[in-house]
Amino acid sequence: MTNANILVVEDDKDIREGIRQLLSSENYTVTEAGSGEEGLRLLTDETELVILDIMLPGISGLQTCEKIRETSNVPVLFLTAKSQESDKLLGLMTGGDDYLTKPFSYAELLGRIKALLRRYKVYLGKGGEAEPAGEEYFTYRNLKVNLHFNEVLVDGKPVDLADVEYQMLLAMVNHPNQIYSAEMLYELIWNEPYSYTDSNTVMVHIHKIRAKVEKDPQNPEMIKTVWGKGYRFEKHL
Repeated sequence: MTNANILVVEDDKDIREGIRQLLSSENYTVTEAGSGEEGLRLLTDETELVILDIMLPGISGLQTCEKIRETSNVPVLFLTAKSQESDKLLGLMTGGDDYLTKPFSYAELLGRIKALLRRYKVYLGKGGEAEPAGEEYFTYRNLKVNLHFNEVLVDGKPVDLADVEYQMLLAMVNHPNQIYSAEMLYELIWNEPYSYTDSNTVMVHIHKIRAKVEKDPQNPEMIKTVWGKGYRFEKHL
């Protein structure tokens, strides 16, 4: 697998330098930016992951992420000094894929990076494995989901889903009517142990998927909540 290109947007020079040294030791190609504006200028089609501090001078990390999402589905890993759950959820709502709260260990950071990159490369077809045989699309009502890479159509029109959103939707459409608990979805998608606060992370991504694929996200017809149990993609025979 080719070395990934990672953009680090962090105004704290010491933290940025520490991340650069860590990633360089793992043979990643690192581009550094000290502000959101600079990060947006340095973002290219070759960028495969953005590590983005929420508290930045000028435009915030949240605003930077919103700008990134206008043109790219590249994974975004937020770094934040804030411990409040609402701040983390806000980061996910603006298009982030994951977050770490400072201070964090380099081992934890590296684990998150590798997980995000692994998923991103597989769904871009860069994982080095042949595409699986079988049906190419899952089709139900006005929804069409490519089963091999991130392509989703609603009423025949492309819908932009972030990598994590696509994976979550893919898991559910592969097993329609099966109930997925928040724990099952989190450990399947993030590939790490679940804690009770992670249910909010799953809930945010479910909300974002519904907003993109449901006719009425407040009254979803496909992605249903099964109270006390989890979520399922409801498909009538």
